[in-house]
Amino acid sequence: MISIKNKKLALAAICFLGFALQGSAQTLIGKTIKVNLFSSTPVEDIKASSNMGTAVLVTQTQELAVQVSIKSLVFDKKLMQEHFNENYMESDKYPLAKFKGTIEPKIDWTKDGEYAVSAKGVLSVHGVDQPRNINGKISIKNGIVNLDSSFEVTCVAHQIKIPRLVFAKIAEVIQLKVSGTLTPLK
Repeated sequence: MISIKNKKLALAAICFLGFALQGSAQTLIGKTIKVNLFSSTPVEDIKASSNMGTAVLVTQTQELAVQVSIKSLVFDKKLMQEHFNENYMESDKYPLAKFKGTIEPKIDWTKDGEYAVSAKGVLSVHGVDQPRNINGKISIKNGIVNLDSSFEVTCVAHQIKIPRLVFAKIAEVIQLKVSGTLTPLK
């Protein structure tokens, strides 16, 4: 039988090991990731933006997770925003757009510089997961990491239905730009 003293010692050892492992992997976070959406058709351009995205990056494993609330995207036209949330994105049912993946190639996170990268993972939009390989750029300066990426999302790939009546007003391919600053988690 294990004594209370040995239980406390074992618990302390487990806690120390957990903190030691966590300390070896730096976690970077971004709380104001900017997401810009753009769609162009012969009838009109659709633009929206949000600066309420979040991101977490574990430097040791190069795992990256980014998400944005669909309702945080703000449009120039209020009616357009309402239709986007209610009719196309069904934001009450699918409130978040998310990406989770791994950054390649391996980066020395302690070294300042600009790096062309690719994030391989899963993009979840409108409740539909799609494997993606998203190109971008990472800039590091004095321990501060900046992410920049531009990529396309097709409505059909995420089962976003566009009624034929308004098909000319909404593009089948949406341009997304994601950018933001990540700082060490304290």
